[in-house]
Amino acid sequence: MYQAGDTALVITVPEAEPVVGGWRERFDPMAADGIPAHLTVLYPFLRQDGIDDGVLGALAALFGGHRAFDVSFRECGRFPGLLYLAPEPDGPVRALTRAVHARWPEAPPYRGRFGDPAPHVTITQGQDPVVLDRVEADVRDKLPFGASVRSVELVAHDGTVWSSRAEFMLGGQEPS
Repeated sequence: MYQAGDTALVITVPEAEPVVGGWRERFDPMAADGIPAHLTVLYPFLRQDGIDDGVLGALAALFGGHRAFDVSFRECGRFPGLLYLAPEPDGPVRALTRAVHARWPEAPPYRGRFGDPAPHVTITQGQDPVVLDRVEADVRDKLPFGASVRSVELVAHDGTVWSSRAEFMLGGQEPS
């Protein structure tokens, strides 16, 4: 599914781990491949060998021009075979995706397969409706919860696992 050198831009959502972490470990291959619960800003991004200091600087400037924001997760949603958490509001995540794609039009979200993809935290992939129903019932009992979005990570796949390569702070942050 993923190849060595693939990259993505993601917003990690550590607040989701107590709610969905166990299910993701069982039913989301990305969890086993090193990616925590997250909202995808753009996958696939550029190939890793095409990311240089100029690209990193452009990403830092782009994300620095967007304000940090908070989201809440109140409900689950489904795509065929997939259960996810939907962020509210989803507009700030969509704005980040549009901005990155506008700057790098050669990297359409999900290779252009889904048009304007809905931001989401994947809980399960490739499961039948009975499993989705069981997982959703458990997750629903743990909602709502909130999350603070302060940065976007560039992650890369080495052929086996994903790992963080850079973190870009959103604007409006106080220095730590």
